[in-house]
Amino acid sequence: MPREVKDADGVTWSCIQAFAGLGQDAEKKEAARVDGTSNRFHVVCTPSGGAKSVRVELPGNWEKALSDEELLQTIHAQLAQDS
Repeated sequence: MPREVKDADGVTWSCIQAFAGLGQDAEKKEAARVDGTSNRFHVVCTPSGGAKSVRVELPGNWEKALSDEELLQTIHAQLAQDS
């Protein structure tokens, strides 16, 4: 299930673990795992308004453990790195 956060510019970001739509079997969950890590996963965050999506690496419990502020900081840091 996607998690949504809104930034100071009024952009709503919808974030979901990569490959989440492929099902729940172990192989598909492993596809989202960051290589060489035990508890970090690729997450895709898509903004409202059609701007560029970003892919970030987050801990396995990101949906509940990260605050909205931490998630937004990670998104904006990745945007800055990508540009």
